Amino acid sequence: MSTPTNRSPVDAAVEVAEESPRSVVAPTTDALHRSGRGRGFPSALRGGGRVAGLDGLRTVAVVLVIVYHVKPDLVPGGSVGVDVFFTLSGFVITRLLIAEYARTGGIGLRSFYKRRWLRLGPAMLTMCAVTALLSLAFPLPLFDGAWTAAVLAAVSVVNLVRAGESGPYSDLTSPLSHTWSLGVEEQFYLAWPLLLLLLLRRTTARKVLAWVAALCVVPLLWRLALWDPSAAHRIYNGPDTRADQLLIGALLAVVLARLRADDPRLALLRRWSGRLCWPALALLGLVAWQIPIAEASGWNPVWYTVGFLFAAVLTATVVATLDLLPRSWPSRLLSIGALAWVGRNLSYGMYLWHYPAIRLLSDLGVPDDQLLPMGMVATVAAALASYALVERPLARRK
Repeated sequence: MSTPTNRSPVDAAVEVAEESPRSVVAPTTDALHRSGRGRGFPSALRGGGRVAGLDGLRTVAVVLVIVYHVKPDLVPGGSVGVDVFFTLSGFVITRLLIAEYARTGGIGLRSFYKRRWLRLGPAMLTMCAVTALLSLAFPLPLFDGAWTAAVLAAVSVVNLVRAGESGPYSDLTSPLSHTWSLGVEEQFYLAWPLLLLLLLRRTTARKVLAWVAALCVVPLLWRLALWDPSAAHRIYNGPDTRADQLLIGALLAVVLARLRADDPRLALLRRWSGRLCWPALALLGLVAWQIPIAEASGWNPVWYTVGFLFAAVLTATVVATLDLLPRSWPSRLLSIGALAWVGRNLSYGMYLWHYPAIRLLSDLGVPDDQLLPMGMVATVAAALASYALVERPLARRK
């Protein structure tokens, strides 16, 4: 990506990092500490380049979701990949916001929202437009109501519509129902920078950490109050009832920014995250393999109250390891070149296009035993087109 010389280092770092999770390259933490900068976050600008393991984790998560949508019997809990995305997104975005605050003493909300839209919006609008236009040419079940679904997806409210449906989901959003999770993230991106900036300006860095930790508990208590089988859609799709999964990632980002490189608590966190990473990955895999989540049979009070927080904590453990221990075996495996490249460049496009691509193939009569490989090929092809024709050109023009 070309970088005009009139941009600040933070703007350049944020813009690049929004394409994929990476640490912000900046002056050393010790130099910032000696100069009195950092504003209570002495390690906010810590980093040495791209965190390739986080990119690989994105690839694993999106493939898990795709397999779930094609072969739910193989991974009945494969939607846990979305939970992983939530926590990872909360971590990356908060790290960028805290880094900007530590360097400049503020957060450029207007530029943040512009960058977020340019990163996510055009690719989303392209997918919506293509789906709606194809509905004019192909009278297939996928395209029934495609224009309405495209409009709802384009304005990121599919999750709000689904949250209001207590029974089976209606056909209103079905052509693009997978965009519910993107709605949750977009709504978080709108609210969280404002709230975080308010906390940063009104209280100390230590209290910011306490406030974020407290906020992580609020959605859990809210889910406990709401729980009823008829409220499953409300809990699953609500931005308020899923906020703790993003906030757990945000909490990890604040913790890492608060701890200096020589702080013994950072060494303790590094040691224990390394020890717990494999168990955390195993438990996430067990959830994907054995626990139905999104189906009616999975509407149970344990998962729909505590389970979401549990998945977020497991993901945060893995993220901490990948960030703090780049030479650990989980980091090495998830940093494999192809895995990291796909996560960095194609994971968003794959998520956008997999659902309409797979449903289109199914409506065209592709046999069930061929649907997964053909769907994966079609998804990757569409994601590559989106990357080459929409996402990458816009990133270069930025």
